[in-house]
Amino acid sequence: MKRNIFNLLMLAALPLLAVSCYDNVPKEEELPRDAVSFTYHIEGEYALDYYVGSVITFVNTSPESTAGTPTWDFGDGKEALVTGDEAEHFYEVAGTYKVTLTIGDKKKSQVIMISDIKPLLTINPIEGGICEVNTSKVSFSLEVPNPQNYPLEYLWTLPAGTKNANGELITTCTDRLPGDLIFSNVGSQTVRLQVKMNGRTLEEGTANVQVGFNQEVPTLYYAVQGGHIMALKLVPDTAKPADMVVAPFDLGLSSGQHPFNLLFKDSSLYVLDCGKQFYYVNDEDGVLGDGKISVISKDGTKVETMITNAGQAAFDDPFYGYIEDDVLYFANRNTGIISVPINTRNALYNKNDFPYHVQHTTLGYYNNGWSFGSIGGCFGKIDGVWNWCKFYNGYGIFRFTDSEILPAAIAQGDDTNVPKEGIAVEGMHPKSYAYDKKQGKFYFTLWDEGYAGFYACTMDELNAIGSTKANLAPYKILSDAGLGFEANISGSPASVEGTSSEPVAICQLALDENTGCVYFGFRNSKNDPTNAPTGLYRYNPETNKIETVLEGPSIYGLVVNPTKAKLF
Repeated sequence: MKRNIFNLLMLAALPLLAVSCYDNVPKEEELPRDAVSFTYHIEGEYALDYYVGSVITFVNTSPESTAGTPTWDFGDGKEALVTGDEAEHFYEVAGTYKVTLTIGDKKKSQVIMISDIKPLLTINPIEGGICEVNTSKVSFSLEVPNPQNYPLEYLWTLPAGTKNANGELITTCTDRLPGDLIFSNVGSQTVRLQVKMNGRTLEEGTANVQVGFNQEVPTLYYAVQGGHIMALKLVPDTAKPADMVVAPFDLGLSSGQHPFNLLFKDSSLYVLDCGKQFYYVNDEDGVLGDGKISVISKDGTKVETMITNAGQAAFDDPFYGYIEDDVLYFANRNTGIISVPINTRNALYNKNDFPYHVQHTTLGYYNNGWSFGSIGGCFGKIDGVWNWCKFYNGYGIFRFTDSEILPAAIAQGDDTNVPKEGIAVEGMHPKSYAYDKKQGKFYFTLWDEGYAGFYACTMDELNAIGSTKANLAPYKILSDAGLGFEANISGSPASVEGTSSEPVAICQLALDENTGCVYFGFRNSKNDPTNAPTGLYRYNPETNKIETVLEGPSIYGLVVNPTKAKLF
C-alpha cells in the first residue's frame, strides 16, 4: 500500500517537474540586425584566394523589412551600378576596394582585398636530398592561378652554366616547364620565371637552388653590411674545373646592424651583433643598448636568440667573442669579458646571471699599460694564455692566464701582479688576430697611420717586434696585386665607418685549419686606389700573398666551419 501511494505521488509530481524544466529554458532573443548587409564568396578552384580575375559572388542578406532595390557599387569604377539580390564581379587590377550595397536610403560598405597573380614556383625533391654541381638533376613544379583561363606566355631565365637534360648549355626557355636542369656552378643559383597573362606581365616568380660541391669541403660564413649572412664553400682551386664559379649561398637571414664577430661551435653559427651604437655615446640612463647574440643552424633554417642587451647600457652590447668548451665569452666595448653558458637561450643580459670573467680592473695591467675605458678588439686563448687586442687607452695585445686574474678590482697595478706573459706589439693598435697552431703562425691586423694592414709572423717574431714599429716591415703582407689593407682613420667619423678612434675596416680573421688560409673582409675607404678594393680576401701561406676571393661585399665578421660537407 505504501508503495502504491509513493507511485501516485511521483506521478502527480511529473507535470510539475515538466513545467519547472520548461520555465527554465531561456527564450531566444532576436538581436538587432543591420538594415543592409551582404556576404561574398568565390566558387571553384580558387575559392580561398581573391585573385585578379576571380569571379566573386555577392549576396544580399539584408532583412526583408528593408524596402527597395539592392544596388551594388564594386568600388573599381569599371562598370555601371548593378542591381539584384545576387551579383557577380571580378577585378582586373590588384588592390583594396570598397564594395557598397545600397537599398533605398540605407547602405552598407565592406572592404575587399584583391591579390595579384604570381607564378607559384617550387623545386621538386632532389634525388639524394642535395643538389650537387654538374651531377644532380633539378626539376620544378609550377602553378599559375588563371581564373579567366587567359592565354599564358612563359620566359625562364636560368643562371650561367645551366645545362638541360642533354648536357647542352641553356640560358632561357619559353616552355611551360624547362625540364630537368643541371647546374655547373656552386652556390645559390636563382631561377627566374616571367609570365604574361593575356599580354599582361605578372610579378616575377623565383626559385633559389642551393647547389653544393661534389666533394666535402669546409664552409666560410660571413656577415654583409646591410645585407644577409652568407655561406661560401672553400673549394680548392685544384679541385674544380677552371670555368666553375663558386658563389656564396644566401641564407636569407639579416646580418643585423654591426655583427663584428661570428663564431662556430658544433653545428651552430653564433652572430655577435653590438647593435646600432658601437662608438662613444653619452648613454647616461644606460638604456641605449640593443645588441644581441643570435644562434643560427648551419643551413640557416633555425634562428634563436642566445642573449640580448636590449634596453641596457650601450657599452655592454656584445662586440667580440670566443668559445671554449661549453662557454661563450663576449667582450663589451671597454670594460671586460663576460661568460655565458653556451646553451643559454632567450636571456636578457644582467651582471648577476652573467658575471665578468675578467675586467680591466682585475688585471695588473690596470694603470700599468691600460687605463679605464680602454677599447678592446678580438680576443681568445693560445695554449692556455688569453690574448686580448686593445687599441685605445691601452695599446697592444695584452696577455694573461686565468690564474693571473685578480680576485678583486684594483686602482693601480704594480710590478708584482703584472701578468708575466706581457704585451705584444705594445704601443700599436691591433684589432684582430688568428693563430695557426699547426704552422706556428700568428696573423694580426693594425690600423696605425702608416702601418695599417695585415701581418704574418711566428710567435717568436711577434715577441721580437716589441714596441718598435719599424720592426713590423718584414711581416706586412700585401695583396697579390701589390695593394695594401689600410684603414683610413683621418677625420671623425672615419672614412669607412665609425670614428678615428674606432674605425671599421677589418673586423675579424678566420683560419681554415685544413689549408692554413686566413680569410677576412676589407672595406676600402672612398675607393682609395693605393689599397685593395672592398671585398673578401684570403692569405695563402703557399704564396705568402693575399688573394681576392670575392670583390664587392662589405663584410663584418666571418668564421670557418671546419667540418667538411658538400653543402652545409
